[in-house]
Amino acid sequence: MTNKEQYTEWVSTQSQLPIFMQPWWLDAVTAGKAWDVILVRHNDLFPNTDAASESDKESLIVAAMPYLIRKKWFMTYIVMPQQTQIGGIFCPPPAEDEPVDMLQVRYQRIVSFVAARLAEMKLWYYYQQFPVGSPFPALFHKHGFRVNERTTYRINDLSNLDKVIDAFSKNKKRQLQKALSLHADMTLTPEQFYQFHTQCISKHKHRLSYSREFFLVLERKTARLNQSRILAIKNADGQVYAAAYLVWDAERMYYLIPCYDPDFKDSGASALLVLEAIKLAREMGVNFDFEGSMERGIANHYRQFGSTATTYYSVHHYYKKVFWFAIVYNWLRNRKYGI
Repeated sequence: MTNKEQYTEWVSTQSQLPIFMQPWWLDAVTAGKAWDVILVRHNDLFPNTDAASESDKESLIVAAMPYLIRKKWFMTYIVMPQQTQIGGIFCPPPAEDEPVDMLQVRYQRIVSFVAARLAEMKLWYYYQQFPVGSPFPALFHKHGFRVNERTTYRINDLSNLDKVIDAFSKNKKRQLQKALSLHADMTLTPEQFYQFHTQCISKHKHRLSYSREFFLVLERKTARLNQSRILAIKNADGQVYAAAYLVWDAERMYYLIPCYDPDFKDSGASALLVLEAIKLAREMGVNFDFEGSMERGIANHYRQFGSTATTYYSVHHYYKKVFWFAIVYNWLRNRKYGI
């Protein structure tokens, strides 16, 4: 079996794997591109122990790192796929009785093994964002990788909805009062959601970062597994004021793609959209993650819902320094031509 096939089989038993690292998710968000996975087995970390037979190796996977590899011109690099916030190394939770010193040795050897495999790939650049609480970014730093702090915003206890709403800021509570004439709706089709988002962002003279085809493929796969919902806020006439594409895994719901019509920014629709998304997460029995943002205005918006700022880390490395100039050139070009 290929590494991807082995990974698919292995993670089918890993209930804590984030949705963004599921093989079917990676298939959807990398359509037309190449994703693969580095598998780490027990005998890769402890080669001097009694080795299992060749036929037993698949059962000895202890960690894995799926990745999207891209090629442009003569450059090969690893980056995060679109709409995919979490990547890096996944390692199942340790046994409760595992000694801390042995656990640290295992983590260190996992990172050493992965770093060596990355070096063998002749990359120009590597970038991934690791899950909240991952022990691996700090260990990558010891191997010369750069580690940057990022922030997402979470509501980790939805058991008491009144308590959740009470934590909203006065401003958000006022907005909810303005939205009393609006209602939540879940009948928006994927096509309608994409069109609405396109219209919203065009009013800011911007363009969407993802294509219609990309979204339809992603939505079809998540909906088939009952791990997504399109939530809209409408007025009495059925006009859409705001909408969000929500996805979830076994632990939390992600506020992945929200959009608001700027013509109705004073209607309270944006606050009602968040409240209804939180209610849905509570019904699903999962917690709520706003998915960032690192932008000050958006971060302030999310903080006003009583969310907790939660740190996670990105890890990157320039194998060839000239790649930095290629990034700057591309950014300047896009900025100049409004791409």
